[in-house]
Amino acid sequence: MQQNDFSTLRKRTGLSINELAKRLDYNPRQLYRWENGENTPRSPVLDALRGMAESGAAAYIHETRFTFIDLFAGIGGLRRGFDHIGGHCVFTSEWNKYAQQTYAANFRDNRSVEGDITLIPTGEIPDHDVLVAGFPCQPFSIAGVSKKNALGRNHGFACEAQGTLFFDVARIIKDKQPAAFMLENVKNLQSHDKGNTFAVIIKTLREELGYHIWHKVIDAQHFVPQHRERIVIVGFRENVPFSWDALQLPQKGIVKMRDILHPEDGSEAPEEPYTLGPKGLVNDKYTLTDKLWKYLQDYADKHKAKGNGFGFGLVTPDDVARTLSARYYKDGSEILVSRGKGKNPRRLTPRECARLMGYGDDFRIPVSDTQAYKQFGNSVAVPVFKEVARIMQPHISALVNGSVKHREAVSA
Repeated sequence: MQQNDFSTLRKRTGLSINELAKRLDYNPRQLYRWENGENTPRSPVLDALRGMAESGAAAYIHETRFTFIDLFAGIGGLRRGFDHIGGHCVFTSEWNKYAQQTYAANFRDNRSVEGDITLIPTGEIPDHDVLVAGFPCQPFSIAGVSKKNALGRNHGFACEAQGTLFFDVARIIKDKQPAAFMLENVKNLQSHDKGNTFAVIIKTLREELGYHIWHKVIDAQHFVPQHRERIVIVGFRENVPFSWDALQLPQKGIVKMRDILHPEDGSEAPEEPYTLGPKGLVNDKYTLTDKLWKYLQDYADKHKAKGNGFGFGLVTPDDVARTLSARYYKDGSEILVSRGKGKNPRRLTPRECARLMGYGDDFRIPVSDTQAYKQFGNSVAVPVFKEVARIMQPHISALVNGSVKHREAVSA
């Protein structure tokens, strides 16, 4: 790679430095350094630029803005995808106070993050064009449904999903009738509760709420050095020509752990308390103690002897990691960074976790390491949902541009 590749690709996107900085979640000063050849961006940045240039980023960045709400928002990973395509967030709900802190530090809205969505009446939620939600996976109760069928009584999501957090997503969609929605969940949603959970969700969205539905499992490994599969459910109020074939997914394995690890060679400014000194060396506190490292090795040996696959995941700069989980703060066992033969491995720093999830280095981490690990482990991989939002954008725009007539007809 030549240092002027950044400048060449940036010009092909048709975006200014400031516009591109917003989309990449980087500080504009960093982009000016790349533009002037003072240093070279990481390969994921160049890959993202190529994708923007090929898809005509400037062609839709100035499209008509739309409004959206961010439910079960976490630290705002899904929001970044819809901010990215010109959306304006008008409502956010997240119950965890620490996640609220991180969200507020990174999205300077002139409004507070609302709490428990189950306690918020639909009437208090603003009208919006798109609903975005990463709702938790919960089983539905189907007790009594067959009896109600036999008695000829009505039932549906209000019965089957009552008491679950999906119920709140469904009631908002039912009452607000957004032009589109995007829901995210773990891959196992499809098999959860012997398939009943997913069946109720799809039936509710398609048959009871009347939306046109598409769903797909996407692995974040296309964009980041982590195997992380999530199911995405996209819905539109009208039968638009949406297709998953429009997804632009880079080849898996191109991005390696070296692209997110601290280089520790002075090429990256230190960020206390994660890295220290002129070379930006990783703080020793992230290295496993002898006691913990011995425990993890003994635990792995015990399960290996039983024929089980449990154990720690040791990675080098040339590897792709396992899925980062919310329990990472406990011992870091699923992703341990090798420090060479005879040395104890270390955990990822919270900044490396942020990079592993596709957050830029300007993403603020105002909470403790424990809370940061939980938040990134629960987050979505941002580049995946920027890409999903990108292929939704033209259909959202088409519906929103025609929504005035739709709303006038409804209110007439």
